[in-house]
Order: sequence, then C-alpha cells, then structure tokens
Amino acid sequence: MSQSGKVLYVIVCAAGGAGDVGRLVALAQDAGWAVQIVATPSALDFIDVPALERQTGRPVRSRYRKPDEPKPPRADAIIVAPATYNTINKFAQGIADTYALGLLAEAPGLGIPVVVLPFVNGGLASREPFRRSVESLRAEGVPVLLGSGRSEPDMAAAGGGETESHPWVLALEALVALEEAGRRRRE
Repeated sequence: MSQSGKVLYVIVCAAGGAGDVGRLVALAQDAGWAVQIVATPSALDFIDVPALERQTGRPVRSRYRKPDEPKPPRADAIIVAPATYNTINKFAQGIADTYALGLLAEAPGLGIPVVVLPFVNGGLASREPFRRSVESLRAEGVPVLLGSGRSEPDMAAAGGGETESHPWVLALEALVALEEAGRRRRE
C-alpha cells in the first residue's frame, strides 16, 4: 500500500509501449500511489505479468472477478496507458465489453479521475470517429494527451513505435493537475 493509501489503476492496452508499462508503475509508486494493473485481454500478450505482479504486489486483473474472489481496492484514479484506438473509441461510447472498459465506463460517473495516454498511429488518429471520441472524452473532463503542446505528447511520440520516448510522466503530471483542479473546486 502507498503512503497516502491512494490506489491508481493503470489500464494497459495491447499497443507498442505496453511492455514498458513498469516505468509508469515505478513513477506512480515513487509519487506515493499503490498501483493495480488492469490489462485488456489482448494486452496480456504484450506485458510481463509476473514482473508487474512482483512490482505492484497485486495480481494483474483482466477479467471480472468470480463471486468467491476478493474485491480489489477501489480506484482513486485511473490512467489508461498505452491507450489504443479501439479502447478510446469504446470508452467514449460507454461500451463495457471487457473488465477494463467496464471500469472506464463507470469511472466518470463515480467521480474517479481518468487520464488517457494514447498510442495510436497517425492514420487512425486522423479518422473522424477517433477525433469525435477524443472530443467527447475531453468534454466529460477526461484529459486525452494527444496533440502538440506542453502537457501533451505530440503525434509522433504517441503513435510511434519507440517505447523509450513514450511519455509516461505526462500521464502522471496530468493526473496531478486533475486532482489539483478538483481540490480547488471543492474549496
């Protein structure tokens, strides 16, 4: 458990960079978060499940729990990284056909902050359905870190094949900014 007792769900999709998600886990742990990895079913082939379970001290989840299995801790925040074209579009539409998407579908309605760090190539990112999904999520207060700008990765970094340049730290920075904004609204 983290010092603050706050739980961060990291939802990992089947995309380039997924195998390096341990870097995001380390950054989050250094920032005081307890991390729960949730992988889309396809992402299980992209990640080192035993290594992530050792790193987090928690089982990697990819399916709904059985009635006799213990409940995982409730998420205080969620980062989706790397987020695929498919997951971003389904999240925006409220489709909950996997455990990961079920968590995402209800998070905004429960007030759980969500940050999305896409890993989408330029051809898919230029499609109108994707642009509408990004706009829809942003309209709900979900930061989608896509495009140019200081707090967002550019298209090359988000859609390229290099995991070295995958901007994990930007997801945490966006989460901190989201929490600060929420704290200011409550004061």
